[in-house]
Amino acid sequence: MQENLQRYFGIDGANKNGYLESEEWIVTWCVGHLVTMSYPEKYDERLKFWRLDTLPFLPKEYKYEVIPSVEKQFNIIKGLLLREDVDTIYVSTDSGREGEYIYRLVEQEVGVKDKIRKRVWIDSQTEEEIKRGIKEAKDLSEYNSLSDSAYLRAKEDYLIGINFSRLLSIIYGRRVAKQINEDKISISVGRVMTCVLGMVVSREREIRNFVKTPYYKIVGKFGTENIFKAEWKVTEKSKNFQSPKLYNDSGFKKEEDAKAFIESFEGKNAKISEVKKSKTKENPPLLFNLAEIQNECTKRFKIKPDETLAIIQELYEKKLVTYPRTDARVLSSAVAKVITKNLNGIAKGFKDAEVQGYIKKMSEEKYSTNLAKTKYVDDSKITDHYAIIPTGEGYENYEKLQDLQKQVYKIIVKRFLAIFYPQAEFSKVTVTVQIENEEFTTSGKVCTKKGYLEILKPKSDNKTEKKNTETNIDEKEESKSKKENQNEIEEESDNSNLDILLSLKKGQNIEINNFETKMAETSPPTRYNSGSMILAMENAGKLIEDEELREQIKGAGIGTSATRAEIMKKLEKIQYIAINNKTQIITPTAKGELIYDVVRNSMPDMLNPKLTASWEKGLDMVAKKEIKAEEFMEKLETYVKSKINKLVIQQ
Repeated sequence: MQENLQRYFGIDGANKNGYLESEEWIVTWCVGHLVTMSYPEKYDERLKFWRLDTLPFLPKEYKYEVIPSVEKQFNIIKGLLLREDVDTIYVSTDSGREGEYIYRLVEQEVGVKDKIRKRVWIDSQTEEEIKRGIKEAKDLSEYNSLSDSAYLRAKEDYLIGINFSRLLSIIYGRRVAKQINEDKISISVGRVMTCVLGMVVSREREIRNFVKTPYYKIVGKFGTENIFKAEWKVTEKSKNFQSPKLYNDSGFKKEEDAKAFIESFEGKNAKISEVKKSKTKENPPLLFNLAEIQNECTKRFKIKPDETLAIIQELYEKKLVTYPRTDARVLSSAVAKVITKNLNGIAKGFKDAEVQGYIKKMSEEKYSTNLAKTKYVDDSKITDHYAIIPTGEGYENYEKLQDLQKQVYKIIVKRFLAIFYPQAEFSKVTVTVQIENEEFTTSGKVCTKKGYLEILKPKSDNKTEKKNTETNIDEKEESKSKKENQNEIEEESDNSNLDILLSLKKGQNIEINNFETKMAETSPPTRYNSGSMILAMENAGKLIEDEELREQIKGAGIGTSATRAEIMKKLEKIQYIAINNKTQIITPTAKGELIYDVVRNSMPDMLNPKLTASWEKGLDMVAKKEIKAEEFMEKLETYVKSKINKLVIQQ
């Protein structure tokens, strides 16, 4: 943003050691966080030692300090903020809770007084958006509730981390250290981190304790020249309805029972009892928010969510995409009205043959760009920022990007263009074969009009896939993972029977060729990968495969779009989880499982995603002025006190 502001303010010349200056403007920058909360020993030297009689630690006034590694830049900013010739401060940190917190801490430590402070809130780093942001900048006090929420988030993480890490380390540290053959160990506990660890360990133990159950389906072959297969399924008229021999409505527990049932069909006739034809339409998916693009990049490129965020942050700073740390998957009505600017910018500036082909077709087919009454525009589903979309600008920076950055950008462009394309259309036929009171069904489905699937249809790129003959637990896990993308499901529909099924008529007799049993078995749940974990965190611990359903139930999640990737990174760093670099599959370490057991036996609610999500919801309510900061803080301190008192009494 520094370069864009420099251009906007007409500032020429070199960097003046941490800031830029013209006759009217000064531009300076934070380098991430400059100020942090002080450790307990800064309150009292005795708190350096971890003892039960010093808990709970609940300061009445919180202490903060400048981070030593960035003290030089802090002092530069301090000097500028206090300059007598500076009367107005435009705050242009990231437009979100964390960006707000970064500046407020600096202002607090500097002691800014008697200055006009304006908040610049922008969705991209294009020159036009920066101009708008500065022109429409509101008084900083308009964002006080967001600031309150930011301070509370930090205090909550601080109090839970400090108090419960010390408490559990004092009580259980030696025991855990002995179990993993270490001299000593500190048990790290976090509001979000511990909950995520719980999700990983719980899933691993489900898989470990899972016992596969085989069951036996019955498949019939019907027809003369045009042969098709159909599977038996129990109905209320079936002689096996509610039979204890059945495992489910399409299979028997024992193979001998399935074979005995097959024998009962000997000498009987079959006929087509129903031919059901239907047409369905499918809309393009919603746009990307950060969680969705992180999941997509994990699936496609096997990279971690923090790597995806770093890439999109770079694209944002290069003016190519809008603000990345967003939970919204829709556009605002204001942006929708001028969306042709983005499209025209892509058409003129993005020299990619495939994308230009899509743009050309949009123009030739006269696809509508009026999004106003579509599901892709909804102001009620936007808090800080709308979905991640291409700005249609910044192409002077495109060639400097690394190959992976270019690929991620293209994914965002294609998802954006898809919303202007027509629905995909499908024809489906379902045929029921009846033998007395027993029914066999089969179906075929074909895409009759590609619509948006022309853009988003998945393609396997064998050239970029690395072949590996080794088989490990993560590769097996990856191969059995359920398809999360609806397009992939549609693409893999078996259409080989479709023409045959379409030729069948209700009431016609059909020849029986033979019957066979087909063994199936129950499957354990799949492990999380780093992308699916982000989605599960966004949906308060639920890994929901269906994209539309995810959007419908989405509420307060675990963590925020800005912090989820860092949480996983920290869990991996402290060796509570392991993330396979090739597959991105997440498994708990032995240490992680021991920590999980400690928490489960002492304060199990810390593992509950619903509780963690409720705290996040409370922070959101503070930001929206639905509850007061004091009310949230009172509940937080009460929670910490009660948990510590309960555990100390048990000792």
